[in-house]
Amino acid sequence: MSSPQPECEGKIALVTGSSRGIGAAIAERLASEGAAVALSARSLDTAPEKMPGTLREMVETIEGRGGRALAIQGDVGVAKDRERMVDECEKQLGPVDILINNAAYGPYRPTLEFSAEDFAKTLEMNMFAALHLSQRVLPGMLERGRGWIVNISSATVKLPDGPPYIAWEKLGGHHLYGASKAGLDRLTAGMAAEHHGKGVAINTLAPVAAVMTPGVYAKGIADFIEDSMKEPVETMAEAALLLSTCDPEKLTGRVTYSGDLLAEFGRELRALDGSPF
Repeated sequence: MSSPQPECEGKIALVTGSSRGIGAAIAERLASEGAAVALSARSLDTAPEKMPGTLREMVETIEGRGGRALAIQGDVGVAKDRERMVDECEKQLGPVDILINNAAYGPYRPTLEFSAEDFAKTLEMNMFAALHLSQRVLPGMLERGRGWIVNISSATVKLPDGPPYIAWEKLGGHHLYGASKAGLDRLTAGMAAEHHGKGVAINTLAPVAAVMTPGVYAKGIADFIEDSMKEPVETMAEAALLLSTCDPEKLTGRVTYSGDLLAEFGRELRALDGSPF
């Protein structure tokens, strides 16, 4: 009996913010299913303090399992870097079939400390970057009649219950980030509606619970997250794979949540290398 064909065989994926955390996990999972993956982030060879993970390490991990990966250093908040990410991916790997807009920015400050720069950078990185990268790859996807765009959102878009409010909400600081992700959800739904019937799926994906990435620890918010509020990064990776291989006619324009999506489709959770979890 022959083995099933890898779900992403012959596909090219571009994953932003993939030196560590959710982006790295998604890149690994796509590669395990045969995708050639272009990884982009600022950390090429070295990582910031308390933020382990580099693009070089990710390339070594994927290639060590027999996959194909390309490291593209760049800042998703810079327009010229975004242009170059797509150009280098297409030049060295081929046209983008799967775009994962994962890189994000979130200034965790009290309301009275938010600045105009915070506001502009948050919207640039969390909304416009996803739009700009989509604008770069969509024409090719539409011409070929196939493509998948997954915008990584957040459960912080949900309105807090209260009053009274839980300690996490009373801390404040994450609502600007959540507002930008709410905008991303709406932008995604509109793009999906506009391009439905053309072979392209455009969806958002957020964790049901907190994924304990290096960024969570670096921001000092890990202590506020109870074990019951956590999910393994593999859940996001598997859900992203599902949205990167789905039928664009049936699954597009959705604001999805990792565990809920896997349950809806009866999808088995697997390790990042594709082995049983």
